[in-house]
Amino acid sequence: MRGRWGRRRLLLGSCLAAVMGVAAPGTAYAVDNLPPKQPLVGDLQNNFKPCATGAEPLYVTRPEVLTAVLSDPAEDDRLGYPDRLTGEFELWWTDAAGIEQRRSLTTSSQYSGQLHRVSTPADIPADTVISWHVRADDGTTKGAWSSEAPGAACRFVWDDDPPAAPTVSSPEYPKDTFRVGGVGVYGSFTMDSASPDVVAYRYSFSGGPYGATARPSEPGGAATIRFVPLNMGPQTLTVEARDRSGWLSATTNYTFYPNPPSAPVSRWTLADATGSTTAVAETGKPAQAGKGVTFGGPAPSGTPLTATATLDGSSHAYLTTDTPAVDTGGTFAVGAWVRPAETGRPMTVAGQDATAGAVYALGLDAPETGAPAWSFSIGDATVRGGAPETGEWAYLLGLYDAETGRARLYVNGHEVGSAVEATPAAASGAFQIGRILTEHGYKHRWNGDIGDVRAYDRLVVPDEVTELPHRKGWQLGHWSFSTATDGLTPENNGGAPLRLSAGASIFPVPDNSCVPEPDIDPDCRWKPYPLAGDGNLALDGESGHAALDGPLVDTGDSFTIGVVARIQEADATRPMTVLSQAGEHTDGFRLRYEPSTYAWQLVVPERDEAGAPEKVVAQIAGPAGDSGNGIRLVIVYDDATDTIRLYADGNTNAQATAHLPNGWQSTGPFQVGRGHTADGWGEYFKGDIDEIHAFSGALRERDIPQLGHESDPCLCY
Repeated sequence: MRGRWGRRRLLLGSCLAAVMGVAAPGTAYAVDNLPPKQPLVGDLQNNFKPCATGAEPLYVTRPEVLTAVLSDPAEDDRLGYPDRLTGEFELWWTDAAGIEQRRSLTTSSQYSGQLHRVSTPADIPADTVISWHVRADDGTTKGAWSSEAPGAACRFVWDDDPPAAPTVSSPEYPKDTFRVGGVGVYGSFTMDSASPDVVAYRYSFSGGPYGATARPSEPGGAATIRFVPLNMGPQTLTVEARDRSGWLSATTNYTFYPNPPSAPVSRWTLADATGSTTAVAETGKPAQAGKGVTFGGPAPSGTPLTATATLDGSSHAYLTTDTPAVDTGGTFAVGAWVRPAETGRPMTVAGQDATAGAVYALGLDAPETGAPAWSFSIGDATVRGGAPETGEWAYLLGLYDAETGRARLYVNGHEVGSAVEATPAAASGAFQIGRILTEHGYKHRWNGDIGDVRAYDRLVVPDEVTELPHRKGWQLGHWSFSTATDGLTPENNGGAPLRLSAGASIFPVPDNSCVPEPDIDPDCRWKPYPLAGDGNLALDGESGHAALDGPLVDTGDSFTIGVVARIQEADATRPMTVLSQAGEHTDGFRLRYEPSTYAWQLVVPERDEAGAPEKVVAQIAGPAGDSGNGIRLVIVYDDATDTIRLYADGNTNAQATAHLPNGWQSTGPFQVGRGHTADGWGEYFKGDIDEIHAFSGALRERDIPQLGHESDPCLCY
């Protein structure tokens, strides 16, 4: 028994010795203290920026905090008692007298793997390279300095002085000078600072770009940017210099006043008298016309043009000058109104001869496979887009921006295709209208109408891109429903009246002069006022409607119609049509209220067939409008962009917009308060209708809020 117990005590003693760290000589256990790990340079930061160990120190605006992650070997931890470490930070520099200065800072103890931080001493000098390193101490052993191989010392410079405010200069746009340069003309702006450590300039222009950065080629140098004003209003450039430590200078403001956009360097309206052999140039050189050109052709409606030139597509269908229309060595653009008589082959609107071939060409591209498209080519680079239609007007604009090196194409004010990189050749030959020079001679002759050909030696700015193709709307009718005589309510400007049916009446301004008090006038009842002006059309929902004897708008071309409508909540239980225009088999369009979706809808059949597919756009809104005083609805069909839109109280959205590529002409009578259904006329409107405005052409968004009032809108352009 004693022997067995003795052996047990010996075993127990050995276990306790192992736990307590008693070991035979030469045996390594956790109690053999290992030095802390050398801090990694990647775990060191100065003001929470990475430690800089190279030739270039870190420049900081304040030398407040140094941090390091310190660790002890994992095998050095005693069971249940991990080591705690302190950090020793040492900084050194050479002062103005050439004497080395050193400072040492120690952190409180923390567990292994924790972040240690110290604030730098108050006597750290500015504009002096400060070196520092750190090591860990576990209370028994100190680890290696972070600067020992393979590490390196960290270095920083405290910069306590922001850079000087920058200066700005521009040869094209001198400061505070009126009417210099011009809209669409690029200028150079040079930013400089007297401070030698500036590494960037942060700048913004009024109207954009904002918060952009330009960098000098070397610290303290100047930086030059290019900028083009997009309007003739005052332009202000604001600039701040940023030095290598991150300081920002005071702001410099630089204001200049551009000239208005310059006229085209070459322009031919092609509105010359019938029989002319030369196209007079508004600017530039006259253009000689071939025998296949006839002047006095039709002009796009709603534009200032009075006539165009018709080219017959033959070898004689061209106009030409003996010199280039525009210098192609910089930014340039060429544009024209066009109406193709065919779309099945390539045709050129305008092009510029070079020594061999053409510098550029604007026209119609018709590949052997695929749909035709408008195109703008510079050398071998081509932008394609849009959908040419026989007999339809389009405004084309090809633009080359020499600053970006890209060519772009705009059709009816909208960019189409994708911009391409291009390098124009020098323009050395004649300018061509209606044909292009190829290696096989002149080809791709135009068949159709061309008008107002222009060439610019500058950027055509966005406002011009939108304005050049704009076709002003022409008012076709305005009915305010203030009176009716013999069943007719007059058009405000003496046009065709609307004929009222049974169930349709004019609701006038009520006499609310009585006092609705029981003791004064017990029969007095307050009556609502008309939607606008002195009256509105009231329809009974059974047979009441109003109509013209024929169509109001050409639904195959651009048009705009506005109306004010109101349905009482209690009556909004079924679909009702506000406006429609009849075709032979269906309506050209129907504006209606659909209670199941709480929406006003514009329904446009894709063709004049019963059951034809329909484009439907909608605006979710109450039947009486937000205020109960009616809702202002506007239909816009833009044939140039093949788009229909429905506006409600001046607003539209993606759900109220649709693509309609082939509008068709409905020739039946315009209807107010009913539309075609499978059973004939139906969806009779019960409620109030007022202020119907109709226009040929697609009104612009800025004009939409003017509709729905007694006065005619001012379409000022």
